[in-house]
Amino acid sequence: MESLPALRRSALAQCRRQSRINSPLYLDFLAPIALRAQRRNASTTSPSGSSKPRYTLSKEQREYLDSSLRVNQAGELAATLIYTAQTPQIVRSHPHLRPLMKHMYDQEAGHLKTFNKLVAQHQVRPTAMYPLWEVAATFLGWSTAALGREAAMACTEAVETEIGSHYNDQVREILLWEADAEQRGEELDDELKEMLATFRRIRDEELEHLDHAVAHDSKEAKPYDPLVDVIRFGCRAAIKISEKV
Repeated sequence: MESLPALRRSALAQCRRQSRINSPLYLDFLAPIALRAQRRNASTTSPSGSSKPRYTLSKEQREYLDSSLRVNQAGELAATLIYTAQTPQIVRSHPHLRPLMKHMYDQEAGHLKTFNKLVAQHQVRPTAMYPLWEVAATFLGWSTAALGREAAMACTEAVETEIGSHYNDQVREILLWEADAEQRGEELDDELKEMLATFRRIRDEELEHLDHAVAHDSKEAKPYDPLVDVIRFGCRAAIKISEKV
């Protein structure tokens, strides 16, 4: 598991000097030259092996996609920080949960690496709220773990409920574009199809985490309803802010 200080140093160094290091959690905000030259103009190439013309995204659709990538990157960063803060306390009291905590962390780290790459490839502006989300996510992870295993799992349940719903919204939106393309006799390009598959896969893995949380007594947290409601509200607020800022 990457250390939290290492993650902080990587992110802040990128903000200052736009350079790269070898870390799966590094916020590689800007693409290397080879990728910058391939700036997405919202589906500009025809799918390989297809005779159908490619579907060109509107300005609003391009902005939606950029916003989605920005939010997804921020959300996955927050998830890695939450698990980083929770894990030491949880496994100290419940050693049998070490494999589960590592499994969920590793998946989130993989998601973050994926969105770091997509944000760089498509030159999406990352959220300016990173320093605040870093503090908030770390505190959320630490405080819920301090309340006990059930509260930590309730945190996972609340976060994954909102994140899973958010990924679902993105999948539905791209499917609408696909349906519109079919009506026009056009087709989404391979890159956008791959992005759709990526969103689906990550959504399913996030919902898997939700199932793990419920299976490990998230609903036994005290107090369950206020805790989950506050976390879910915070997630929704962070999503809305990161879409724009």
